[in-house]
Parts: sequence; structure tokens; C-alpha cells
Amino acid sequence: MSLSAICVYCGSSPGTHPGFLEGARAMGQALAARQSALVYGGSRYGMMGTIADAILEAGGQAIGILPRGLATKEAGHPGLTELHMVGSMHERKAMMIEKSQGFIAMPGGMGTLEELCEVITWSQLGIHRRPIGLLNLEGYYDPFLTFLDHAVACGFLKAEHRELVLVDASPDALLTKMEAFEWPLTQIWMDQSEI
Repeated sequence: MSLSAICVYCGSSPGTHPGFLEGARAMGQALAARQSALVYGGSRYGMMGTIADAILEAGGQAIGILPRGLATKEAGHPGLTELHMVGSMHERKAMMIEKSQGFIAMPGGMGTLEELCEVITWSQLGIHRRPIGLLNLEGYYDPFLTFLDHAVACGFLKAEHRELVLVDASPDALLTKMEAFEWPLTQIWMDQSEI
């Protein structure tokens, strides 16, 4: 699978463990090495700013998408390959999805979790067939993965939908899994035009 651009969801905060920022730097370097552009929320702070700095320093491309209302609060990154200013959070998410061939969630807060769950839901409905990865730095997503397994056990999530989420703590290993991904489902519930 060609992954010329990957959307990365992550926090505008650095988190409390140094391994979070180290992982963000490693992911930026890994994307640059594979000539995959970064598509992300456009901030220069925290995990967001670190991955953008890393990919740019390694000679790669970083495409930021930032709502005008957040421009002063998240402070758009000044050195990006492209920075798109949009009118709303909905426009931001739609453009991030449109420009990407795959999705990765690194550690982040509620916004990261909301964006991750949306692309998982869209995949299980058949709206897209692109790979979704969790970069599980320092075990950050262990409780979320436990929740997904619990949802399967309780009958609210199908096992094949649980398998849509690829997981690794290594950026290179996660990207390799994503490149090998084949959408495993047979039923399409909706398409892009029905959203």
C-alpha cells in the first residue's frame, strides 16, 4: 500500500514522560525516511510540534491544518511545507482525512481520542479502507486497547472491527504493518457521499 501522506493525531501538550516526545521525533524521522508526508493539526507545541520539527529536519514534508479560531491558541507552526487555515473543526478533520492514505494516533487527549474513534468507525462502516495505527508509546494506549477487548467481549464491537486497529511501540514496525494492511471486511454500510 502506498502511504504518501499519513495523518497523525496527537496532543498539543508534551505529556509527562520523556518517551512521548522521543517517540514523536522517531515517528517524524521514520515518515521522512519512507517519503511519507505528515498531515496533522498544524500546531508548533507539544507532540504536534515535535513530530513536525522532526520530519522537517529530516527533509520530509509537513502539512498542517488549523482552524482560524485556534490559530492564536495553538499557534500554527511557522516552518511547515503547507499550512491550511480552515473555518471549523469539522473542516479541519475532513481535510486531514482527505489528504491522507493512513492514520496514526500517538499520545494525546480527548481531541486525539475523538479523531481516532471517528476514523475507526468510518473504516468499520466501509467509508474508507485505509490503515489505522496506534503508536503505543510507554504503554499509553494499553487501557484503550483493554477497553476495545472488553467491548468485543460484551458484544458491542465485532472482533473483525477490533482488528482494524494496528498497534506497535516502534514507528518503523507500525509503518511496516500499515504498508502491508489489507482491509479485511466484506460489508460496506455507507460511502463517502452518505456522510
